[in-house]
Amino acid sequence: MIDEIMLDAQERMGKCVDSTKNQMAKVRTGRAHPSLLDSIQVSCYGSMSPLKQVANINIEDARTLTVSVFDPSMVQAVEKAIMSSDLGLNPMTAGNIMRIPLPALTEERRKDFIKVVRAEAENGRVAVRNVRRDAISEVKKLEKAKECTEDDVRRSEDEIQKYTDANIKTIEEVLTAKEKELMEV
Repeated sequence: MIDEIMLDAQERMGKCVDSTKNQMAKVRTGRAHPSLLDSIQVSCYGSMSPLKQVANINIEDARTLTVSVFDPSMVQAVEKAIMSSDLGLNPMTAGNIMRIPLPALTEERRKDFIKVVRAEAENGRVAVRNVRRDAISEVKKLEKAKECTEDDVRRSEDEIQKYTDANIKTIEEVLTAKEKELMEV
């Protein structure tokens, strides 16, 4: 039973780390990257679809993305979706290909992004700690129900703490790398 709790805690902590990485990837640096447009939804044929399902996204150069729309009748909808997103991007359309230049980041904007990234990292750390708290409380419930010994509880608490420390360290490494990336000119 304790092994199941430990595996569940490991899995949930891993998901917390992955979620934190995904949130940080959405924060734009000075470089063009196709994942910047992952959150954009396009209204096509009466329903909302992710942009990557209606267009091909490529990197033209370090500061320019190209979006090739599969269906030429969808160009206007894709352009509208990109412009109305909270990314502050203005595509230039030529036929069914759009070029999206990414403006250079100002020093002030970089510092704002670092604050956002640090907040995401803190949210990730809190989520990992919540998983730790839940796992430890589950193990203590087993002890109260006389399904495990006090030594088992101590060992599992130590093991859960090791998982927690490892996952928080991973979040810190991702944060450090993202901050470094943001401060590059």
